[in-house]
Order: sequence, then structure tokens, then C-alpha cells
Amino acid sequence: MAKIYTRTGDGGETGLLGGVRIEKDAPRIEAIGSVDEVNASIGMARAYCKEPKVGAILGAIQSELFDIGAELASPHKPAAFHTDKAAELEQLIDRFDSELEELTQFILPDGSILGSSLHLARVVCRRAERRVIALSRKEKLNPAIKIYLNRLGDLLFVLARYANKKAGITEEVWKKGTG
Repeated sequence: MAKIYTRTGDGGETGLLGGVRIEKDAPRIEAIGSVDEVNASIGMARAYCKEPKVGAILGAIQSELFDIGAELASPHKPAAFHTDKAAELEQLIDRFDSELEELTQFILPDGSILGSSLHLARVVCRRAERRVIALSRKEKLNPAIKIYLNRLGDLLFVLARYANKKAGITEEVWKKGTG
């Protein structure tokens, strides 16, 4: 049985698909790691999810995030991730948002355990989006990845609101601090 540790990264480098080695703090690795963080955050939210249709959506998104990570880890292969995935997220956003009240004020990112977990996944997604944008300023990237992450952040926000509504939790409106 192969061991999980290889010791090949002990010097601060890691391998991309295809065998190329780069520094672990390189912008490409920051982007890949941030996408992985989104995936793990969604996995945590999914563990709290009791609604099968939302759980299935989150599972499909996790697979798509692995596709994005693989593409980011294969910089010399042709782009494989397509913008139709972002269009699918837009359809989901519209579907779930149609069941929610229109927002007229900022809300606090809290609520049920699932809602709060989805809000956390949303902010992690926004960080991944920023890392991918930063990488795209230095290297050529598939633009569909940036678009997808942007829509995913929007979907996670809508799903957090939806989860809170289903849990019977009223969204708390932000009130300016007194400090």
C-alpha cells in the first residue's frame, strides 16, 4: 500500500499534473488551494443539509470544483471547463431566489447551521475567485473558471437564504454599529 506522504514537498515545492514542480506559495497553488477550500466548505454545509435536492446540487458543485482544480493544475492542457456550467448556476439562482423575499437591506451572514455554513462557503468562494483573478493577471486562464466562481458565490448566498427560510429563521438586518 502506498503511503500518503511522499516527502517530495518538504522543500517547499509541489507537483502539478504532468509532473511540473512549482513553489507551494505560487499564485497557481494559491488558486488551486482556494478552490479546494471552497469544496471542503461546501462539503461541510452538505453534511448539515437535510433537503435532498439541495444536497444533490451541492454534490454536483463539488465535482465541478474538482474539475476546476484539475484544470488549474494542468496549465499546459487545453481549457476543458465551459461557461454552460455558469449558466446552469444562473438557473439555480433564479429558481431558489424566486422563493425568497426581495432584499432591500444588507443581512448578517448567520441563521441555521446549514444557512451559516453556506454563508461561510460563499465567502471562501469569493476568496477563491480573487485568487483565480490574481492568477489570470499573470497567466492565461480559461475565463469560464472566473465566471463560474462568481456565479457560485451568488448561488451560495441564495441557498443560505433559502436554507434559513426553510428552517423558519428570519434574516437579521445589518444595523450600523455604535462604535
